[in-house]
Amino acid sequence: MTTVHTIAVEGTEQGVPCAENQTLLDSFLRNGVWVPNSCNQGTCGTCKVRVLRGAVNHGASPDYTLPTQEREQGLALACQATPCADTVVEPTRQDGIGAEHFRALRDFEGVVVGLEEMARDTKRVRIALDEPIEYSPGQYVELKVPGTDQYRHYSLANSAGRDTEIELHVKRQAAGLASDSWIFRTMTLGDRVELKGPMGDFVYADADTDGGVIMLAGGTGMAPIKGILQCVLDDQPDREVHLYHSVRSETDLYDTAYFEGLAERHPNFHWKPCLTDQVWEGRVGYPSELVPEEFITLKGWSGYLCGPPAMVEAGKRAFKRRRMSPRRIHREKYTVSVPPEGAAEPRGEEGAATGTPPGALAAVVG
Repeated sequence: MTTVHTIAVEGTEQGVPCAENQTLLDSFLRNGVWVPNSCNQGTCGTCKVRVLRGAVNHGASPDYTLPTQEREQGLALACQATPCADTVVEPTRQDGIGAEHFRALRDFEGVVVGLEEMARDTKRVRIALDEPIEYSPGQYVELKVPGTDQYRHYSLANSAGRDTEIELHVKRQAAGLASDSWIFRTMTLGDRVELKGPMGDFVYADADTDGGVIMLAGGTGMAPIKGILQCVLDDQPDREVHLYHSVRSETDLYDTAYFEGLAERHPNFHWKPCLTDQVWEGRVGYPSELVPEEFITLKGWSGYLCGPPAMVEAGKRAFKRRRMSPRRIHREKYTVSVPPEGAAEPRGEEGAATGTPPGALAAVVG
């Protein structure tokens, strides 16, 4: 029988149940308690908490995210740590999506109703859920790989905030447990799938209503950007928006007709695909190089970035170089995990599994 402990965030009125094999973050989010989180695979550190009372097992927490010194100081990653006793924690950061965007984590089942080759080694997967999911545009879900206990993360390309059909963009990764072995090989229309969500703090910042918007999407980082973009245009149809889609070649571009149609309906929306490995009639180079060339100042603007970490960091520097306020820069990195079989798989294109093998304990006597 699995032991269940009570965990709580310091300052909240009551605790929530958490099994010894359940992560702190999973329990908090399922019980309606917001804790800042992003990658949920131990690589970003967004969900880092301080253990004030009780004890936790650090599980698969990477040393580079949670070094020994921090463990000794009572810090833990909520997405990896599991409770060993009744425990009280305090998040190390207080920012995040806010109560108005928070939706409790839930389990869902659905059926595959759409499989479309949309670009080179890239598929659009549409899943009709048995019941609607509530989310904030920009968040993601975790798909369970059939026959395993592994999950892979994929960003939602939806924008409505409540849907019974979700759209995911999947990039094939060589030997990927989910993409190569499942989605691109054996997944067929009508298949039943299991998933959980929503997760993540990359969302539409509806409080930033003045100034223009610049969006940088790398590869399938377009999925959450697409959902957020539609929200921006729905809320303010005349707002100036520039969207850069960075891919290697023309064969990697997708949804061209969709974005061209948006540009026709919204004269202030500018779709700017850019290639990094091919010369063509359009833009050539990385968005982080193009933005400073095309804008004198971004003061008062908002920015959204999603894609590989190097692209996101370079884009953030470009925004700051043109005087964009750091608080108006919203970003999501498709980080990398190493699943049990040892193959590196990036979230959003392949996914990231979380596990809880035996690990060092962090205990604080309260």
